Amino acid sequence: MNTEHRPEVLISSREIATTIDRLATEISRDYLGKEPLLLGILKGSFMFMADLIRRLDFQLEVDFVRLSSYGRGTESSGKIQVVQGLRTIVRDREVLVIEDIIDTGLTVAYLLEYLRKKRPASLRLCTLLDKPSRRRVPVPIDYLGTTIPDRFLVGYGLDYDERFRNLPDVCVLEDNE
Repeated sequence: MNTEHRPEVLISSREIATTIDRLATEISRDYLGKEPLLLGILKGSFMFMADLIRRLDFQLEVDFVRLSSYGRGTESSGKIQVVQGLRTIVRDREVLVIEDIIDTGLTVAYLLEYLRKKRPASLRLCTLLDKPSRRRVPVPIDYLGTTIPDRFLVGYGLDYDERFRNLPDVCVLEDNE
């Protein structure tokens, strides 16, 4: 992949902020009077999760897991690896998983099944971006930011070989070779 050219903006930081405001309103309504655990999937979700939780108006707890299915490429290997496991007890807790992008669905499906075995009171999923054209397993999305086309994206936490995470927009990174 040629990473020397400037990525093209697909979703601006302003559009991201508007989407997060909408999601925060929906989530705040559903979790009113509850103290859920918000579980971020690292590394990609950290920017989205930080912006989202600042807009939520209820008590919450935060934890992170780190899963990987990409390695250093642009295609999912299909094999999920737990890099950093769960550190919080989820049994009988309201759990909201926060993800940056759902692509094949393999990583999120793996995590949701892992969490279901721990018997939370409820388990929901929030994602900023959804790429349904690449889905290999069904994934129940409770809070959806934006549906996107099948393009390789970087920025706003998304990376290519650990680069471009710091871009304020979601951008397309095309292979010009």
